[in-house]
Amino acid sequence: MAQIIIDKQNGELAFRLEQFENLSQFDHLKRKNYYSIILLSGSNYKLNADLSDYLLKDNQMICLSPYQPFMITSESSCSGWMLNFHSDFFCTYRHQNEIETEGILFNNFHDLPHFQISEEALFFSLIDQISNEMDRNSIAQHEVLVAFLKVFLIEAVRQKRAFDKELVPTFSDGQSEILQNLVDSIENNFSSIHSPNEYANQLCVSSKTLAGIVKKYLNQTTSTLISNRIVIEAKRELYLTSKPVKQIASNLGYDDEFYFSRFFKKKVGVSPDIYRKTVGFAKLEN
Repeated sequence: MAQIIIDKQNGELAFRLEQFENLSQFDHLKRKNYYSIILLSGSNYKLNADLSDYLLKDNQMICLSPYQPFMITSESSCSGWMLNFHSDFFCTYRHQNEIETEGILFNNFHDLPHFQISEEALFFSLIDQISNEMDRNSIAQHEVLVAFLKVFLIEAVRQKRAFDKELVPTFSDGQSEILQNLVDSIENNFSSIHSPNEYANQLCVSSKTLAGIVKKYLNQTTSTLISNRIVIEAKRELYLTSKPVKQIASNLGYDDEFYFSRFFKKKVGVSPDIYRKTVGFAKLEN
């Protein structure tokens, strides 16, 4: 049974909490214009996010950004909880200095979209409190739910950081340094360098070697790694500013606005204009 709050101004989903007993609603590719946090428990199941597959087990939290494509399947029984919230309900960018969700839970171009939960009791306690508050429909409900959501996200960030730290693989032959240098280089140059070959040249390795390292440890291609970082920045600009799409494209190294729009739609599933209208438009300028 889902508990839902609808935005009275536009009729769209604002906040949603649902307990589920199977994965039937996740067995096909989904793209939603809101954030999704899924707490899942099962012996084994497969997450497909951004066209990459992850084999999971036990208690996991899956964190998905607006329009991030995903599906979850399993041959065994799985159950859990799903929490959805729209950017209008809670702006992750506005609270970034407090919670640091962006780049850790959401919109992380080089990390896993999931983590194994180490202390699930706190999450389930918060879910109970959120559920009770949604049933009350009392004064200042939005403020109370945002407060619970903040605590939920803070604990998720803490556990995700601990999970990522424990997950650091043992690299050989200097691969750790190459991969870290690649991530740093993309972060510093994504708006001007879009070619995997150029990054390989910067790192003094062959494109084939670089592609092998990225595939082995990040389960992505080098091109996907680069384009994901570009899309994250484009989303941020579309959400936070009123800059024309042409200016955003130019700032990201695309002289052709229409080529950029096609690239964005291919990656996100909707055009830059639709993304802005459905996820957020210059929220912090008002």
